[in-house]
This record gives sequence, structure tokens and C-alpha cells, in this order.
Amino acid sequence: MKKYLLPLAIFAAAMMFQSCKTNNKAQTPPLPVGDNSATSLDWPGTYIGTLPCADCEGILTTLKLNADLTYERSSSYSGKTTETFTDKGKFQWNDLGNIITLNNADQPSKFLVGENRVIQLDMQGQPVTGVLADHYVLEKQVSGLTDAVLTGKRWKLIEINGAPVKDAGQEEPIFIEFHKEENKVNGFAGCNHYFGNYELKEGNRITFSKIASTMMACPDLDREQELFKIFETADNYTIYGNELNLNKARMAPLAKFTLIVE
Repeated sequence: MKKYLLPLAIFAAAMMFQSCKTNNKAQTPPLPVGDNSATSLDWPGTYIGTLPCADCEGILTTLKLNADLTYERSSSYSGKTTETFTDKGKFQWNDLGNIITLNNADQPSKFLVGENRVIQLDMQGQPVTGVLADHYVLEKQVSGLTDAVLTGKRWKLIEINGAPVKDAGQEEPIFIEFHKEENKVNGFAGCNHYFGNYELKEGNRITFSKIASTMMACPDLDREQELFKIFETADNYTIYGNELNLNKARMAPLAKFTLIVE
């Protein structure tokens, strides 16, 4: 009889252990699903940037993501053609909720979605590495790129060709102002007031023309001439929050302005 007691005791202990495991499992609440880009970010909107190009100055790209999981994308090849290429359709999130895939796209179609930006991934869905890695970013635009965002406001120059700009005792800050009615632009360059025309095109492109100025003589006109040169070379612009950038293709911003709040 005793030879059966030990196996029975072991069996009883095993059953009690299994019962405890089952009860504990039943009492443990399910783990919460963590936040991700799809659920926690305000991702619908328009994203703009200049992507690297193998045989042109850069690809001016606008990507609009809609809340109904549709997208619109326009691309133009700076320095190569004035034609704008567009595609649109549906997109879907991956299981982790941080990468979207544009369906039926013949261009790279995977983007990592972050706070107010999307990053284009390579054809295998991996981040691009190397010296150009930072150039695969599209920034989200506040309120989209419309004339209303750019015009009717005064923008103060804060950086030119990478160098900070400080007020040098002049009567007013160096600024630029756009007027939608006749596509006119005017401003103050530090010594002289200037005026001319501008034109906006699809894909966040901009061109300046017929820029002229008053003829005041000042001790140092180098920065003023530098600004006028930027008007000749800039071909696109971006607005992010209260900052306006004038750019040439995918290079660093030529000039940075901040909104003057009156």
C-alpha cells in the first residue's frame, strides 16, 4: 500500500500546482497594447521635402496622407524636367503601427511615420544609411501649403547660408512679405527696401523675378547682396510651424525666416 502513497502525493501536488497556475492566469489582466504612430500621432496631413536623386538636383516631393487611409503624392525632378509626376491610392499600416506602405506605387512606397515627419525607407523597408540618410525626411506642413499660409505675413530673416542673422541696429529687422493679390513680394534687406514678383507652383516650388531695390549707400552691403542672390537661386520653400525656409533642391536651407507676430 505504501508504494502507492508517494506517486499519489506527487500527483496531488502537481494538480494543486496546475490549479494555482490556472487561477493566477485567469486573474492576471491582459497586457495593454502600447501606443504607436497609427494610434497616438496626429499623422494625417501634408509632408514635404526634397529627396536625393541620382541624376538630378533633387526630387521635390509632396505626400498627403488622409485619415481614410488614402494618399496623394507629387514629385518633380529639379534641374531635369519641369514635369510633375503624381500617384494616389490607398496605404496600409504594418502590424507595429509605425510604417505605412503606399499600394500600387511604382516609386519607393514605405515610410516610417514619426512626430510631424515621415522617413522614406528603401525598397526592402529598411532605413537608408550613409551620408544621405538625413535627406530622406519629409516634414509635416501646418495647415498645408496654400497661399494663405505664406501670404499676408511678415517673415524675419534669422539665418542665411547657415550663419545666424542678428539685428545690427537698423530701424527694422530684415524681412520678406508676400502679397497674394498680384503675386508681389517686398521687404527690407538691412539697408535698402526691395520689391519684385514671385510665383508658386505645384510641389512646393517657388521662383522670384524682377527683384529691385532702393539705392541707399551703406558701409556693408555684403549680406544684402547675399540675400538677393538667394532670391535668384531658391526653387522651393517649406513652412514648419512659424519658420519659413527658402531652399535650393535638396541642399541645406539657403535662408531661414521666422514669423513676426504683431
